[in-house]
Amino acid sequence: MSMPWYVAPEQFMKDKADFARKNIARGRPLVAVVYDGGILICAENQSASLHKVSEIYDRIAFAGVGRYNEFDQLRRSGVQHADVKGYQFSREDVDARSLANLYAQYMGNVFTHEMKPLEVEILVAEVGREAGGDQLFHILYDGSVVDEERSSVLGGEAEAITARLGEAFVDGWDLRAALVGTVRALAGPEQDLDPAGLEVAVLERSNGRRAFRRLTDSEVRALLGSEPEVGGDTRSEHGEDPAGGEDPA
Repeated sequence: MSMPWYVAPEQFMKDKADFARKNIARGRPLVAVVYDGGILICAENQSASLHKVSEIYDRIAFAGVGRYNEFDQLRRSGVQHADVKGYQFSREDVDARSLANLYAQYMGNVFTHEMKPLEVEILVAEVGREAGGDQLFHILYDGSVVDEERSSVLGGEAEAITARLGEAFVDGWDLRAALVGTVRALAGPEQDLDPAGLEVAVLERSNGRRAFRRLTDSEVRALLGSEPEVGGDTRSEHGEDPAGGEDPA
């Protein structure tokens, strides 16, 4: 009778972590940053229908990078959890911290007990009713939660983008300045990003009960100064949008 292969637990966990990090790093990056009116979330995404950023609840947004099918399942679970909790108790009881803890527990269990970890990083963002009350929770593939203060970067080249964004960040900057700084941080010194290849959404403090709003290509171009803002559909986009596109290699 042949003996089964033995792998030390430390090596097994390290291999799973390396596997998840390598595949997540292949994903196109995503940046969330606070500005004077709320939270801006900007991602590289060529797809017009497979969104990386979506609404979870009234003042809460979800964003993810990695495998689309994996973080879309997480998004749907979050929407269902928030809807049930808001119905059973009150809308004010639904908050980003509890959702982040829920995601962290699930992702940690998968990483510990399953053969293959989730190849995703996700962000749960909540805009405060007043400046200074915004929350950004970055959840890693192993269930670790990072409570970010003013910005969060997910996906490939995260360290370089974080450094560039830190140099550009200004407390109290407006939406235009925040978007310009974020896009420059995403692009880096050697490339330009086409606004048509960006997915941009905001959680606006002044937008009423449902703070989430997706920016159209014309709005993004106008804010970036690419061309004057022209007509087009500028209606807010809420609810059951698929959360995030499949990130190519």
